[in-house]
Amino acid sequence: QAHLVESGGGLVQPGGSLRLSCAVSGNISRIYAIQWHRQAPGKEREWVAGLSSVGRTNYADSVKGRFTISKDNAKNTVHLQMTDLKPEDTALYYCNVVSSKNYWGQGTQVTVSS
Repeated sequence: QAHLVESGGGLVQPGGSLRLSCAVSGNISRIYAIQWHRQAPGKEREWVAGLSSVGRTNYADSVKGRFTISKDNAKNTVHLQMTDLKPEDTALYYCNVVSSKNYWGQGTQVTVSS
């Protein structure tokens, strides 16, 4: 079993930055990828960024150039650095570990508003 805990969300003005963290614990036999998703009110959950087991990163077009996913292996933590935030980035952000099964955290709220 795995346990994921997201943190780092909050209220930020447009153009601001936030760094989300996802602490991963537990026994996971093999991780294929770690991803971030988000869900805005009234909308479906959407994929935001992914980091493969070989270090390849991918981003949704809406965040490309503004968000960066990275992993701190020493701390078993995955980060999502978000810059130039826009009101449309407002959502509940979830961390997801893809292995033989999918693991999800509870989410951290990001609100971009002036």
